[in-house]
Amino acid sequence: MSISETKKLPEIGEIVIVTVKEVTGHGAYVTLDEYDNLTAFLHISEIATGWIRNIERYVKLKQKTVLKVIRVNQARSEVDLSLKQVTGEEKKSKVIEVKKDEKGSAFMDIIKTKLGYDQNTIQEISDKLTQKYDFIYDAFEAVAVKGTEILSNMNLKPEVIEAIEHESKKIQIPHIEVRAVLEIIVKKGNGIDVIKNILTSVEGSKNNAKIDITYVGAPKYRITVTAENFKIAEKVLNQVIEKVKNNIEKNGGSFKFTREESKKTHTNI
Repeated sequence: MSISETKKLPEIGEIVIVTVKEVTGHGAYVTLDEYDNLTAFLHISEIATGWIRNIERYVKLKQKTVLKVIRVNQARSEVDLSLKQVTGEEKKSKVIEVKKDEKGSAFMDIIKTKLGYDQNTIQEISDKLTQKYDFIYDAFEAVAVKGTEILSNMNLKPEVIEAIEHESKKIQIPHIEVRAVLEIIVKKGNGIDVIKNILTSVEGSKNNAKIDITYVGAPKYRITVTAENFKIAEKVLNQVIEKVKNNIEKNGGSFKFTREESKKTHTNI
């Protein structure tokens, strides 16, 4: 879906992006960015709960903000909006939606220029992408994560697929990183080598996750698992810990671990 398409009027309850064009004592006149800059009104009673001393504390001239549609008069093309009825989650979701639309459009403009296509051809490609994905950007992001195989059934020309792949490499995919500190002791003459071989055997990539092990200081080692979401990362971490534990105990060693706080990164797997 592309929110940049011009639509006639919004629906009641819809979350919209607006630009403030005039602030008055009774509220603010705004233009609806997604509706060909149609003028709508935000009444002072819908700006915030309670008495408002200064409207410009909440809305300022030329400011872009997220509002909710509360009334629509189809006959007169009049739209009334609310700021106070917009939840934090709705605002966040709308901002993400707009950013996706802008980035997707930018990618398609680059491909249009690179391949020398006209707008009709670009629109045909966009339509094919949005048959499977909500936003054009989502298709590029999917290619960044899973590769061009996800485009195989869309009847796209090889040059288009190559161009999409090239642009998708610009996307930084956020990943979840989970970590644990292992305390390992093997009381044998070759104990260090045993530990090293066991830890080396679990490093690398597994089930769309990257596994790294670093030396902290005897007898501690840190294991870090990076994946596209917490569920995958946690599953792989537990599997690796169990494998290391079993192998250490088979060699007569002692093993225990301590979990560390997980975090979001932009590390490529």
